[in-house]
Amino acid sequence: MKKNVFVPALTDLQREELETVHGIGDVAFHGLLEVERLVDQPETLDFDTVLADARRELKSFDGSIDGIIAHWDFPTSVLVPMLCKDYGIPSPSLESVLKCEHKYWSRVEQEKSVPEFIPRFSSFDPFDDDALSKIELEFPFWVKPVKAFASQLGFMIENEEQFRAAMKETREKIGQFGDPFEQAMAHADVPPEIAALGGSACIAEEIIAGIQSAPEGTVFNGKFNVHGTLDMLPDDVGKSFGRLVYPSTLPEKVQERMHDCCERFLKHIGFDDGCFNAEFMWDEARDKLWLIEVNTRISQSHSEMFIKVDGESNHRVAIDVALGIRPDMPRGKGGFKVAAKCQINYYGQDAIAKRVPTEAELSALERRFPRSAFVIELEEGMRLSDLPNQNTRAFHLGDIYIGARSHEELVQNFNNCMASLSFDLEPVKHED
Repeated sequence: MKKNVFVPALTDLQREELETVHGIGDVAFHGLLEVERLVDQPETLDFDTVLADARRELKSFDGSIDGIIAHWDFPTSVLVPMLCKDYGIPSPSLESVLKCEHKYWSRVEQEKSVPEFIPRFSSFDPFDDDALSKIELEFPFWVKPVKAFASQLGFMIENEEQFRAAMKETREKIGQFGDPFEQAMAHADVPPEIAALGGSACIAEEIIAGIQSAPEGTVFNGKFNVHGTLDMLPDDVGKSFGRLVYPSTLPEKVQERMHDCCERFLKHIGFDDGCFNAEFMWDEARDKLWLIEVNTRISQSHSEMFIKVDGESNHRVAIDVALGIRPDMPRGKGGFKVAAKCQINYYGQDAIAKRVPTEAELSALERRFPRSAFVIELEEGMRLSDLPNQNTRAFHLGDIYIGARSHEELVQNFNNCMASLSFDLEPVKHED
């Protein structure tokens, strides 16, 4: 009998990737709620309504419910442990997930368990006109909501004027995630001091710098395991993330410290029967390692790189853990020594796309670089500011997935690809 596994906001690409995992012929994958409701960042999101609709959809299913996998950030990441609890199937507890999702609560728990990896931080109310005086950090520092998406509403603050401007924008937009996140917190056992902050609080953090790296792994029946570590490198401009490279080139001892930090923190918060990926910053000159955050899922951005290097997608471990099976990833069976996901970033003012790379041009590049893939988010006639989920530092136009025999060849392949991609962007004229 087939096992039924549900994936909230299941996309066609995810289904294709899931169904290529070896040995899952006895698993049927089902979508749960629409991508538009859970991922495409609607202006208003009512968490309790989404939860009720998900429960209703599962209840109407004529068959067993054997696993539920979270592939997306909030609200999906918080929704899944609640649904799994309803059916008694493997999943981390809601509280352990929130201790990762809530940026301030997460820092509090990290300070208790892995204090040597944590920058100085402070919570504050963005609606408090006197908030700046209550932040116990010197300029410059970083501010962000306790719950947001990507780098939205994240600002580096160098003076009081910048803080005031950042708070003006934050007050206008923070409720988009803060309100539904507060609804989600109401379902959990949250300490009074965390609950008092609500979902629309902010956190200020000490500025950290270094090489960014990301271990990914699982905790299954209390056993911690890392199946891969990737480097997150800046682009040539150095202002934004440029490419994700697997495997990591950081020294083994540094990687071991990252893994130890993850294990100690996840054990401390009681996280079990789930997947994780974490982000670190390594200051090589000082040999100082900083923990940025821990996410409670595999990263889909990593999937193609694991396939290219190890021969199988990291969807493997997500499926196994969801079904209560000890996860097991192959190593070094993918045909490439190194692989990368490279962002196509644009620095400049808002513009309209007069031309984007054609399907024929992309197909020619895929033939030139075997097993490469090109995902262009921008369409002809589109305005850059209309692209979804953009950060404040660059416009993200798309991604390139490539493999190579060495890191040097990887960089050369990427540069050749970029030289062949033709965009024509016309700056938007602003009326005086």
